[in-house]
Amino acid sequence: MRAGVDSPREGSPIEIPCRGVELLENPLLNKDAAFTEEERALFGLRGLLPPEVLTIEEQVELELEHVRRKPDDLERYIGLAALQDRNETLFYRVLAENLEEFMPIVYTPVVGRACQRFSHIFRRPRGLWITPDDAGRIPDLLQNARHGDVGLIVVTDNERILGLGDQGAGGMGIPVGKLALYTAGAGIYPPLTLPVSLDVGTDNEQLLNDPLYVCYRHERLRGGAYDEFLEAFVEAVLEVFPRAVLQWEDFKQHNAIRVLDRYRHRITSFNDDIQGTAGVVLAGILVALRALGEPLPSQRVVLVGAGAAGTGIARLLRVAARSGAEPGEGPSIAMIDSNGLTFEGRLPLDEDKREFALTSDQIRAFGFERAQRYDLEMVVHNVRPTILIGTSGTPGVFSERVVREMAGQVHTPVILPLSNPTSRCEATPVDVLGWSDGRALVATGSPFDPVVLDGRSHTIGQANNAFIFPGIGLGAIVSQAREMTDGMFLAAARTLAGQVTETRLAVGGLYPATSDLRSVSREIAIAVVQEARDCGVGRAFRDEEIPAAVDAAMWWPEYAPYRPSAFR
Repeated sequence: MRAGVDSPREGSPIEIPCRGVELLENPLLNKDAAFTEEERALFGLRGLLPPEVLTIEEQVELELEHVRRKPDDLERYIGLAALQDRNETLFYRVLAENLEEFMPIVYTPVVGRACQRFSHIFRRPRGLWITPDDAGRIPDLLQNARHGDVGLIVVTDNERILGLGDQGAGGMGIPVGKLALYTAGAGIYPPLTLPVSLDVGTDNEQLLNDPLYVCYRHERLRGGAYDEFLEAFVEAVLEVFPRAVLQWEDFKQHNAIRVLDRYRHRITSFNDDIQGTAGVVLAGILVALRALGEPLPSQRVVLVGAGAAGTGIARLLRVAARSGAEPGEGPSIAMIDSNGLTFEGRLPLDEDKREFALTSDQIRAFGFERAQRYDLEMVVHNVRPTILIGTSGTPGVFSERVVREMAGQVHTPVILPLSNPTSRCEATPVDVLGWSDGRALVATGSPFDPVVLDGRSHTIGQANNAFIFPGIGLGAIVSQAREMTDGMFLAAARTLAGQVTETRLAVGGLYPATSDLRSVSREIAIAVVQEARDCGVGRAFRDEEIPAAVDAAMWWPEYAPYRPSAFR
């Protein structure tokens, strides 16, 4: 697709084919009280609005007053969704200018509650719903999308929503939230985006027994029928939106890995839970190692959670180590799942966990007496990790004994309890810092306030995928990438790491401030376009052309002047 297609240019008037109430009810075009006197006359709006004309800045102030008055975060989520349904430009302006405050509302952690309560807070449909009954007509459904030229699709089958599991089609809140961040954080014009729920049913009995459940009331589709449905969806996307970038979102581990591996070379696509998570985690590790003055290949990593996220992290760590200034085979990696340490020959051991299961030689090298079940504390004792990463969704698994054991062997442990939402976090930063005598470098998946310990304030960076996927998506769109390569995620991780200032690192922050998301996304997009060109999967830009091409594709939520369409 062309960068910025259909996106309004600053100061250029847009031809509008509707008027009156129809114009006010179009969320993409509605300006509410910001319509000028001339526009009110041209479009039959006089009498339909109060007489005072407001600026967008005044409207933002008013909306902030509305949202901040709400009694709890879920109500704030509902209030912001209502604004998005009424006036998209104003919604994105509010979000873009207040990311620190509202990103936790429109995305994690509050979006998890919204997904759980989806059928009971449902107001207005957004995106596209596709069920197994639609398998033979998916191209027709895609043609029903709100706008014709779709360049970015976020699709979920709703089975692994954050750390909450199967939420049925309530998982639609995740694609909607992520696309909001694509726009607020990277300027991708809203009509180019499409959230999709592959509503293949649910095995969540609570949802199936809820008389108000609004979605496909069947047990979850499995096996060959599921694969055929997914194939029909991919074929339909290639037919209707052949240049679109497709993001797989919140598929359960086994499906997530095999779906990514099956389609990544066939359709321009990536899985944010695997590759986006890997990129943001690698960036935090690179920042920590910069502070410590240590190379990546010499690290010892324990990953708690051997699912899609853990596998993605391990894969990208290996790629990064092999392509660094001092290439090596990579850091030593030990992975733990619900059955303990993963190693060759262990029963049970899923096929997609064999890639990083320890060999018998590695088991002996770490000093384990024999292959048996080893829990986290025993693994930390033997492996002596320098980096501990949690993607398990198991709250409290980074216990005091575990952290103290690690801190007793490593002067500055890097500890990343990443599971979302907050209730699923492996440990809180205040505990990790307390148990490590303030020596640990800590980042989390959900937002946490700074921790003050012994008079020193520790900034808790958020390893939020939002630092990666908006820039990755924007770069793929601008470069017209035919494939999303590992090199693109490595480039994104290194660029993100480079955005962390020495001042922020000095107080423990391993990631930039959320308020910097837009500038970070721009730099990542530039790096991704360069990498796509260099590896032969994107447009042949000259270096000096790339920043301008990225800037041209970044929409800022500002009202454009309107004029009536000649074909109205």
